[in-house]
Amino acid sequence: MHTPLAIMPFGIGLTELLVILIIVLIIFGAGKLPEIGSGLGKAIRNFKDATSSSSGGSQVERNKIAETTQNTHKESENRQGE
Repeated sequence: MHTPLAIMPFGIGLTELLVILIIVLIIFGAGKLPEIGSGLGKAIRNFKDATSSSSGGSQVERNKIAETTQNTHKESENRQGE
């Protein structure tokens, strides 16, 4: 029975990962790997920023809606009191 040392994402084992990395090295060459890694890192960072700002943006929108609703209620109460 084989016990994995670490759980790899997507069920990829260490051997498969090494084969993929060697193929990528052969196709792109050693000079392009830092550029590809940098681009991939930026893409992941931009995705994280976009998802976190969209969830924060919805909170801002909810606050604006609540504030507008409160102002509308205050205005209607002022008109009824006149």
